[in-house]
Amino acid sequence: MRLQDYWGVGPKTSERLRESLGVERAVEAIEGADIRTLADAGLPRGRAVRILRRANGAAGMDALGTRDVHEVYDELLTLASEYAVTDHAADRIRVLTPLDRVEDRETRLDAVLDAREAWESLDDDARDAVLDAFARYDEAGGSDRAAVEAALSLREAGLRGATFAALDGIDDDALRDAAGALGYVGDDGSVSAGVDEELDRLRARLDSVRDLESGALDALESVRSRGVRSLAEFQSAFVEYVTEETDLRRGRVESATTDDAYDEADFASTTLRNLVTELEADADAREESVAADLRADVEAARADVDAAVAAVSDIAFELSLGRFAAEHDLVRPKLVEDGLAVTGARNLTIPGDVDPVSYAVGTHGLTGGDPTPPSGDRVAVLTGANSGGKTTLLETLCQVALLASMGLPVPAEEAEVGTFDTVVFHRRHASFNAGVLESTLKSIVPPLASGGRTLMLVDEFEAITEPGRAADLLEGLVSLTVRQDALGVYVTHLADELSPLPEAARIDGIFAEGLTEELALRVDYQPRFGTVGKSTPEFIVSRLVANARDRSERQGFEALAAAVGEEAVQRTLSDAVQ
Repeated sequence: MRLQDYWGVGPKTSERLRESLGVERAVEAIEGADIRTLADAGLPRGRAVRILRRANGAAGMDALGTRDVHEVYDELLTLASEYAVTDHAADRIRVLTPLDRVEDRETRLDAVLDAREAWESLDDDARDAVLDAFARYDEAGGSDRAAVEAALSLREAGLRGATFAALDGIDDDALRDAAGALGYVGDDGSVSAGVDEELDRLRARLDSVRDLESGALDALESVRSRGVRSLAEFQSAFVEYVTEETDLRRGRVESATTDDAYDEADFASTTLRNLVTELEADADAREESVAADLRADVEAARADVDAAVAAVSDIAFELSLGRFAAEHDLVRPKLVEDGLAVTGARNLTIPGDVDPVSYAVGTHGLTGGDPTPPSGDRVAVLTGANSGGKTTLLETLCQVALLASMGLPVPAEEAEVGTFDTVVFHRRHASFNAGVLESTLKSIVPPLASGGRTLMLVDEFEAITEPGRAADLLEGLVSLTVRQDALGVYVTHLADELSPLPEAARIDGIFAEGLTEELALRVDYQPRFGTVGKSTPEFIVSRLVANARDRSERQGFEALAAAVGEEAVQRTLSDAVQ
C-alpha cells in the first residue's frame, strides 16, 4: 500500500516517513497505531494521532458531526490515557474511535470490565508490582526481552481472570531461559558482556595483551630495566613480564614465542602479535558457541516469547482502560437500537463531587432514577435557570453516547445507548452575527437531514440570532428532528415563545431553588420532566443587592429589585440569611 493512500499523508509527509522509516516500517507503524514511531520520525504528535485515527477508524470518525463533539471525544481519550500503564497503551487509547458493529462494542466492553474486575481484585502490593513491571517494560523500550520479563512479573503477581488468560498457557521456565538470552545476541552474532563468565575472561585476557601490544616500547624498557645482558635473558624476562601483566600462564606465553627473532624488539612484537591472534580465536570460538546456545534457548521458547510479546501489549491496553473504569466507577451500558437514557449520570470532566442526573430521549426500559426519565419522546426542549447545568447535561449525554460507541463503560448508574450514525453536539457560542448563524446551521442541519440515525444535542440558539427568529428556527429543528425519526435535546430560554411542540416532543425544566448562606445560587440539577424551568432573576438580583460595594451601587440594584419584584427579592435575602 502506498503511504499517500492513508488519510493525512501527503507528498511531504510520505517522503519524510520513507526517509526515516522506510515504507514497510511506516505502514506497520500506521496500521499498528504506533504514535511513538511516527513522532520519532519527525511527525508532530497531534498530526500522527489524527492520521492513525483515520487509518484505523475512518467510519467512526465520520460519526463525530461537529467540532464540539470532537472536543468532547478528545477530552475523553485524554482523560482515559492518564490511566495507561505503558506509553504504547496510552497511544492505543488516544486513537480509539467509535466502532461500527455492536458486536465489537460488546466484545470491548467485556474486555474492559474484566480488566476493571481484575484490577480491583489486587491488593496494593500486587498493584505496585504490576505497575513496576510495566514501568520496566517502558524503560526498556518495549523490546521482546522486556515483554518476556513483564510477562513473568505479571505471572508472579498472581493475576487471574480473562484479562490475563493469554498468559495461562505460557511455559514460565522456557520464558526464563529465553529472558536470559533475548537481547544479548546481536544480528551479527556478537554476544553482550555479562552473559558468559568464560567469554568475559577470554575477552579480558585479550584486552590486556592488546594493551601490552599497543605499548610495546614501554614493555621493552620495563624488561630491559631488569638488567638483562643477552637476548636469551631478555626472552625469559619478557615471558615473565607478560605473565605478570596478564593472567596468562607462563606456558601459554612461551608457546607464542618465536625462535628466530633477530633482536629484542622483534621477539616482543612477534610474541604479543601471536598471543593476540590466538586469544582472538579463543574468544571468537567461545562467542560463537555461546551465541548458538542463546539462540537455541530463544528458539525453544519462540512460541512462548511471541505469545508473551502480544499478550503484554494487549494486557497493558485493557488494564489501562480497566483502571480508567475503576477510578470513575464506569458501568456497562445496555446497547440498544434506538434511544439514549441514563440514571445517575455524571460528567467526567467536571472535578470534585458532581450531582448525578437522570434523563432520556427515545424509548427505553430504565426503571431507576429519581425521578425515572419518561420514555418515548423523540425530542426534549430543556429550559431553566442560568448556571443550572443545562449545557453540562448536554455534554454528559454526549460523553455517554461517545463512550458507548467506542465499547467503553459509561459514568452512570444505568444507561441504555442506541447506535447513532452521527452525534451532533453544539455548545453555546456567544457570537451574534449572520456568519455564526450560517456556519452553525451548516454544521448541524446536514447530519439531521441525511436520514441516518442522528443524535442532536444543541445549546441556546438565541445566542447566535435575535430571540424571535431563534424561536422560529428552534421550532423548525424540533419538527425536523421528529420528522427524521432522530433524537434531540435542545437547550433554550425561549420555551414560552414556542408554538405547541409535536406530539413526540416535550419540555423539561431545571429550577433554581434559592441562595446558600454564602449567597451562591442553589440549583436542583435534576430536570423536572414536562415542566418549563425558571431562571428566577430575583435570586441573582438578591445576591447583587447583598454584595453591593457602596450605597449608590446598592440603590441601583434595589431599583432592579423593584422591577423583578421587591417582595420576592427581600424574601430571597431573608431565606439566605436564615
